[in-house]
Amino acid sequence: MGCLETGFPSKRTPLFQSSSSNRAQRHSFTNRTRSRFARFLLFEKVKYLHWICVLGIFFFVVILFQAFLPGSVTDKSPNSDPQMGLFEDMGFLKEIGELDFGEGIRFENSKVLDKFQREAKDANSSVGLRRLGIRSAVRRPQLALVLADLSVDSTQLLMISVAVSLQEIGYTIQVYSIDDGPTHIIWENIGVSVSILQISDRLECTLDWLIYDGVLVNSIEAKDVLSCLLQEPFKSLPVIWTIHESTLALRLRQYSSNGNTKLIDDWKRAFNRATVVIFPNYELPMVYSTFDSGNYFVIPGSPAPAWEAYNFMALNDGHDLQVDMGYRPEDFIIAIVGSQFSYSGFWLEHALALQALVPLLADFKSSSSHMQVGILSGNSNSTYKVVLEAIALNLGYPRGTVQQIRIDGDFNNFLSIADLVIYGSFLEEQSFPAILIQAMCFGKPVIAPDLSMIKKHVDNRVNGFLFPKENIGMLTQILFQAILKGKLSPLARNIASIGKGYARNLLASEAVEGYASLLENVVKLPSEVLSPKAVAEIPLKLKEEWQWQLFGSFGEGVDLKHLNRTSRSYRFLDRVEGRWNRTKIQTSANDTSAISETFSPIDWEEERATEMENARKKREEEELKDRTDQPRGTWEDVYRGAKRADRAKNELHERDDRELERTGQPLCIYEPYFGEGTWPFLHHTSLYRGIGLSTKGRRPGADDIDAPSRLPLLTDPYYRDALGEYGAFFAIANRIDRIHRNAWIGFQSWRAAARKASLSKVAESALLEAIQARRHGDTLYFWVNTNKDPRNPLQQDFWSFCDAINAGNCRVAVSETLRRMYGIKHDWDSVPFMPTNGGSWSVMHSWALPTRSFLEFVMFSRMFVDALDAQIYDEHHQSGHCYLSLSKDRHCYSRVLELLVNVWAYHSARRMVYVNPETGAMQEQHRLKSRRGRMWIKWFSFATVKSMDEDLAEEFDSDHPDRRWLWPSTGEVFWQGIYERERSQRHKQKEKRKQKSKDKIQRIRKRHRQKTIGKYVKPPPEEIASSNTTVTMATV
Repeated sequence: MGCLETGFPSKRTPLFQSSSSNRAQRHSFTNRTRSRFARFLLFEKVKYLHWICVLGIFFFVVILFQAFLPGSVTDKSPNSDPQMGLFEDMGFLKEIGELDFGEGIRFENSKVLDKFQREAKDANSSVGLRRLGIRSAVRRPQLALVLADLSVDSTQLLMISVAVSLQEIGYTIQVYSIDDGPTHIIWENIGVSVSILQISDRLECTLDWLIYDGVLVNSIEAKDVLSCLLQEPFKSLPVIWTIHESTLALRLRQYSSNGNTKLIDDWKRAFNRATVVIFPNYELPMVYSTFDSGNYFVIPGSPAPAWEAYNFMALNDGHDLQVDMGYRPEDFIIAIVGSQFSYSGFWLEHALALQALVPLLADFKSSSSHMQVGILSGNSNSTYKVVLEAIALNLGYPRGTVQQIRIDGDFNNFLSIADLVIYGSFLEEQSFPAILIQAMCFGKPVIAPDLSMIKKHVDNRVNGFLFPKENIGMLTQILFQAILKGKLSPLARNIASIGKGYARNLLASEAVEGYASLLENVVKLPSEVLSPKAVAEIPLKLKEEWQWQLFGSFGEGVDLKHLNRTSRSYRFLDRVEGRWNRTKIQTSANDTSAISETFSPIDWEEERATEMENARKKREEEELKDRTDQPRGTWEDVYRGAKRADRAKNELHERDDRELERTGQPLCIYEPYFGEGTWPFLHHTSLYRGIGLSTKGRRPGADDIDAPSRLPLLTDPYYRDALGEYGAFFAIANRIDRIHRNAWIGFQSWRAAARKASLSKVAESALLEAIQARRHGDTLYFWVNTNKDPRNPLQQDFWSFCDAINAGNCRVAVSETLRRMYGIKHDWDSVPFMPTNGGSWSVMHSWALPTRSFLEFVMFSRMFVDALDAQIYDEHHQSGHCYLSLSKDRHCYSRVLELLVNVWAYHSARRMVYVNPETGAMQEQHRLKSRRGRMWIKWFSFATVKSMDEDLAEEFDSDHPDRRWLWPSTGEVFWQGIYERERSQRHKQKEKRKQKSKDKIQRIRKRHRQKTIGKYVKPPPEEIASSNTTVTMATV
């Protein structure tokens, strides 16, 4: 991983200046480690007079800094003696030692490469412990290159130059662009196909990115594609993201101050998704340090400085910029430039450069020319300008001769009119300074110290001037050689001319070789892919020059519409921010409207009256219910009634139209999928039904099947990845009658739709018609075959193709699996016969079978997968390596299982019919007559497979083995003993209920009954009336 090796704390001050806390840790002058620049000032060969002048300048500047720059380079360490004067006892040397000259600013690429090289080393070290794989090399490696647009600019020139070299060593490249542009034809001229992406706010994935071995993304404007690659199943695909712009880094502070943390997190996810983030210089990774997750990498080299210089000259052709900027035609202009980094010691470097120019003042006085010096600096502090003028006046420069030129201002104008360029920084850069490239492209002679990175590309007195960094006095001598009588000398003009041609392609080889080497380390190629040539085999002509000639007339003119990439980058960021703001506003509006719709129309008095009325009615119903007789049965009756109500409740759920239509169809095709990236490729008609391999990535609102809930084995990420779409077969077959009631069942991979190989409406109708008419009987219909598979461009036979995609070990794996599966004791290395000529085979899990035959196939597959897992699991689970792949592979079993249905159908005597996915035309493959005497009928017959299945079920049910065993987890465990035990249990429960009923009747019959005490007989009405009359008369 990339890192910053610095001598100061991780929280750097703006522009990477030295922090005061770091200076506080330095103690005495004798005990601390002085900077290389300070040692140079003290001990190297510097002329005595120069040294005296520098000290004088320093005294003057220290006073100014004390007055105008509090807390600057004159700040004392907290541990220093406060009584020590600034100029006492060599105190000024201490101040020089405290200046920062940028030596701690470094970015290291080595850790990123170490990560991938360590993985390769681990893979090679484990080779001796496993069966070796073989690379069949039947197709070229494929890369997708995603561009923001196809405009004419330096980034296009860079990527076209890299693409040409990559094609030369064996890569196939497909370009995708968000916007079209003039370079479309250039890409096609070099043999690269170009497609224009349709990017919407929904950010749907419209491509199967898995067909590529790696993806190169160029520019932050292509970030939407990275958002798609953040979704499954594309997360494991290697992505290399090249960033040229610094605009996003400048917006980060604004996002933080505005509280847009979600927007920052979104960008952070995009940076983390990239396997490697490439920058063209060493400044950008530091600017983007907020997003650094250890995947930053610098490939120095870009045609941007040369492109900018040529465009500037083309735009200003015919303009006298020297006069426009206020200079006289006879002025001799010298530009002093420096490092791209800003540090506190840069003013001293500028002072040394100005001191070296002082002897030239006398020569210019005797000529008609006037010397003007401009110092290009990124320091926007107005005080620095004051200090610079003071230094110049102290050295004897006339007022106005020396001035500061802001890098973010009109520095291009100044650099183009300069007669001579001096590189005044002594910082050991990690790559050649871009500003020197630009100056050389302007045709300016450059003078620079002999730093290692500069003298690697600049030959002294050939394409530039070099002076020893230990001897500043040599700079003055070189200046006298370059300037003659107030003009450039012939030697300087010749050097400038040579340097202009050389700088045009400077660092091209570093960029081309850097991309090729990185791809070699990052992209892990499958076994069927041809390894690209070594980086050293790239022709010199391709890697030492940018492909300027391909641009032709484009390179001569200036495309004003696409000239300013910075403004385009800002417009893109504005669109991203607008999208987030709209989402935020819509979310807030939806919440507010939902609350308003819920509460605003409510009449609370009416609501209270309604509740009271409902409560009164409920109370009356309860009272009436208590007064009526209710029949009460046994607990068994109550239990049965409750279960019946639950079933009725489940069956009465609201069904959509597709589910109702699916009920009456003879066929249902299931589409296994994993992750949101597959959603755009799934169908929405009643013939199809999705089955999600992960609960998290299911489509909302769709009638999809949740595979992990039907088969808990798929909740284990290891088996979910290892089995791939094959896990959907086991999930559907497990208690299949609960979800599938159609006579036929089919499957279709989402990748078939992504590759335009799915069934068309015509083909669907033809397939349904053939099934309903029973035209072919018990048949395997398939519509994606090996002849059209991009992994099989050589049209290999079945076993050769299987070996090609499984590291040459497909036959070995199948033979060993069948030996374990059928319990063959002796050595056996045979595989079932598959014809080598004529006919095609099913791939990509796109086929249909009668449901009964499908269950038979799953029965066979469960035992096959169990035997395959037994021989591969231990090594694959621990190390990630298996002998069916050349590198770490999560989908180890899936490629063998993809072809297993062909072996089973061929040797179980099923007819195999290919359905053209476009026209629906059907053609039988491998006719039954041609198979006679070649099929392993006994091995694949239903009776054999069923008996083996029952044996495994009996072992699991009876012995309960404690070893790791995959087979019981792949579906139902059932044998005759389980059926008899369940029947016996049901019979016992029935007898128990009968006995309970008999016992109850006996208890009722034997229940003791109490005799009645007496009986009241009501007298006749006449007796009652006479009795009342007698009582009345007696009373009277």
